[in-house]
Amino acid sequence: MADHKKKMIHIFISIMLIITILFIILPPSFGRLPAGHILSEKTQLEIDGADIGLILLSDNMDAPVLLVCGGGPGIPQYLMESLYPSVLPEFFTVCYFDYRGTGLSFNKNTDPGEMTTDRYIEDTLYVTEYLKERFDQEKIYIMGHSFGTYIALNTVDRHPENYTAYLAMSQNCDQHRSELMAYDYMRARYEEAGDSSMVAKFDEYNIRESEEDYRKYTNSGLRDKAMHSLGVGTTSDMDNVITDLFFPSLRLAAYTPLERINIWRGKAASGSFAVHNESRSFNAFEAVPEVEIPIYFFAGENDMTCCTSLQKEYFEAVKAPLKEFFLYEGCAHSPIYEDGEKTRGILEVIGEVTENRPR
Repeated sequence: MADHKKKMIHIFISIMLIITILFIILPPSFGRLPAGHILSEKTQLEIDGADIGLILLSDNMDAPVLLVCGGGPGIPQYLMESLYPSVLPEFFTVCYFDYRGTGLSFNKNTDPGEMTTDRYIEDTLYVTEYLKERFDQEKIYIMGHSFGTYIALNTVDRHPENYTAYLAMSQNCDQHRSELMAYDYMRARYEEAGDSSMVAKFDEYNIRESEEDYRKYTNSGLRDKAMHSLGVGTTSDMDNVITDLFFPSLRLAAYTPLERINIWRGKAASGSFAVHNESRSFNAFEAVPEVEIPIYFFAGENDMTCCTSLQKEYFEAVKAPLKEFFLYEGCAHSPIYEDGEKTRGILEVIGEVTENRPR
């Protein structure tokens, strides 16, 4: 009887320990947005049979509306906002939306083959119309980040009449070329540092001669590890996506525990989405040589996810009624979130110039 009692005590302690660890890693939450903004709302739109999750933030309800097309695909852009609070809500009523099949919009029955560029653009246009009607605005601003620039730029190209201006953060210009440039840069950095182990790992991938090696490399842990170790990845100070992105996402109070789990279910699923492969073969120089609205580039000096030199090259090539290129010194792939003071100064100027521009 005593042994049985001890066994039950051990089982109870083990269960409580597991529960405690789960609560630490995945704390309970009702999924409410934190206070601090005049408008802080989490909602959903039904679009062609799918529930699309939106998060709205604003410090000024009279401000113009900004629709943000996030990176990934798969990781909600609001996660960046929660980790690196931006100044965007000071200047806009900001709408973050989770792409179909990901994040707040995750559905396990999503058909990867149907998640095409056209489908994502249609969803973007639907959200655009919703925002225009809800906030009584004839046009809104649109912003893209990384993968989101692929969606936003193509949306603007097809339907410029909906938008006042396009804010391009870490513009996807020619990702195949960018990956080759980043590979050479990072390998050279490790070679200069005398890190023969990392150099050898890069040399395992013959990415110029083998399409299979290129695909394996771009999906590898090596690419991700090197970018963040060298400060040229998501942000200049993000050393590791597991400790600096994955674990924080599991504590994101604005999402319920299930919604946080769905972030990573959606991220895993998005790798097989048609739009993922379509974005990787996108060449902005050829596909969108001209835009009909003002375009503003926000580029991190150290960005090698979407190489800054290519962003600058596309800026110089693209035709637009108004264009500006803003370089963030010391920043990487997420400059608007990395340097709020610089962003504030830029947005003050953009607002004055864009709103007063002759139509």
